[in-house]
Amino acid sequence: MTELIGTSPVSFAEATKAAVTEAAKTIRHMDWFEVVQETGRIKDGKVEEFQVRVKIGFKIER
Repeated sequence: MTELIGTSPVSFAEATKAAVTEAAKTIRHMDWFEVVQETGRIKDGKVEEFQVRVKIGFKIER
């Protein structure tokens, strides 16, 4: 299992997809994910960025 942060200016769902896409560049055999935390950034009174902390599970090659 690994844990990482995903970000998106659009939504929490897009931030989650971004995290999984980034992990897929170096991790094989991903099997599941869990959104552990949702946070965001505010700028000038508006939501600027959505952030998620995601745990991703994967199988180890033997």
